[in-house]
Amino acid sequence: MEVAFRVARPVELGLPLCRARWGAAVKRTLGSLAVLGGAPAFVTPVTFGRPNIGSRKAFYDRLDKVLDSRWLTNGGVLCEEFERRVAQEAGTPYCIATCNATSALQLALRARGVTGEVIMPAFTFAATAHALSWIGLTPVLCDVDPEDGSLLLSEAEALIGPDTTAILGVHIWGRASRLDELTSLARRHGLALVFDSAHAFGCGWNGRRIGGFGDAEVFSFHATKFINSFEGGALVTSDGELARRARQMRNFGISGDDDVVSVGTNAKLHEASAAMGLTSLDDMEYFVRRNRENYRRYRDELADTPGLRFLEIDEREANNYQYVVLDVDAAVTGLDRDDLLAVLAAENIVARRYFYPGCHRMDPYRTPRPFPGTDSIAARVMALPTGECVTADDITAVCAIIRFAVERGHQVTRCLRRAG
Repeated sequence: MEVAFRVARPVELGLPLCRARWGAAVKRTLGSLAVLGGAPAFVTPVTFGRPNIGSRKAFYDRLDKVLDSRWLTNGGVLCEEFERRVAQEAGTPYCIATCNATSALQLALRARGVTGEVIMPAFTFAATAHALSWIGLTPVLCDVDPEDGSLLLSEAEALIGPDTTAILGVHIWGRASRLDELTSLARRHGLALVFDSAHAFGCGWNGRRIGGFGDAEVFSFHATKFINSFEGGALVTSDGELARRARQMRNFGISGDDDVVSVGTNAKLHEASAAMGLTSLDDMEYFVRRNRENYRRYRDELADTPGLRFLEIDEREANNYQYVVLDVDAAVTGLDRDDLLAVLAAENIVARRYFYPGCHRMDPYRTPRPFPGTDSIAARVMALPTGECVTADDITAVCAIIRFAVERGHQVTRCLRRAG
């Protein structure tokens, strides 16, 4: 079988800022796979997490105004505008912009008065657990559903003890994490409920935007997110007193000009980052449209490939479509997720495994009890490249290589073991 795809030119794509990157366009034999000695399909990488940029002119215009004003940080007009627009998108009255989402999460927990133990999923980025530990809280790790990575509610309830004061939910890949059930569980036990919504800006649940659930939610605007401020984050809430305390803590615990009334930190978002965040927000509709087109193309291209399935996005709800998550069933393909990643990496296709191996297997948080759901999903899933610089032709090429490899999964695996 011959796998071929058309090699497009940059002028065709209308993307002058994204370099042409196609190399060996045909995979005829196992030996033509780059991991087994062939030439790579892409000369320059097609990459997961490549930042969306938006209008450079709009960004530079904003930056010029910042420099002209000589107000670079400490709550400038762009930071205030960014907060208003994020709050509007989230459907909340309050937004506190921060230098990163980790700081925003710490502010949310501090402002809510959380102490002691916090129940959180084992299947999440280490920063979620770090945010707790760094401010003296104890993460209590809970297993997840192996199908979608959501917190197992029965186990979460069983983990509640005398020192538990909060549940920290995580909206993995922008998919709402069992909001009704978690809200009910937290209320039943008198616990705070905070959401790490780093992936979920612009996403929705039951017709409502993510942002107004629990006591507070936290977004990330890191460069890898579909809306970015270089580095940045935000706490959103409907609780005015929580917002007041968090805003105060963000600026060294200062009230007014110089009255230090609480312990605080420096978690402010500066004006250059706010300028980038506003520029991203200007193009949010375009970024979502491109991501949605990419998601649908991936899904259609690989729809009938045995052993592969995508984590479906409910298109009835708002979504940013930033995470195209592929689940690899090695029992069917004969090729496990990590070997498929190696095949793609050799072709200059940078996909990534997610939250591997789970917080429960990381040195600071090792937990002796079993986490079968986390172990299962962490071993199977991978996120594929998307974003404004990933084109339809890129996706066709990526999917052709994936199909070529998994249709010969047992052979590829044997060759990799011999080569290794």
